[in-house]
Amino acid sequence: MEAYAVIETGGKQYRVQQGDQLDVELLEGEAGASLEFNALAVSDGSSLTVGTPVVEGASVKVSVVEHLRGKKIFSFKKKRRKGYRRKIGHRQELTKIQVDAISS
Repeated sequence: MEAYAVIETGGKQYRVQQGDQLDVELLEGEAGASLEFNALAVSDGSSLTVGTPVVEGASVKVSVVEHLRGKKIFSFKKKRRKGYRRKIGHRQELTKIQVDAISS
């Protein structure tokens, strides 16, 4: 089993391994910029270390690949018999990141 870490960004937690690419809530930084996250949990393949709330000295280095927008989500409201209808669309701003290194 490979080493992995758990990071938190945008109010969500993600389990990441080195080389992974994932879409997270919009982060500041241009494409190619380097960021660092604190690790909530780190595993070296044989043992798991869980932080309270973060693991001391553990970090995950990531680089920004690109900024993008998620798929469109529609919300529809209606009041029966009144002719009231509203269709609203939303596209979430996302950032694609790539995990460069996990240090514990």
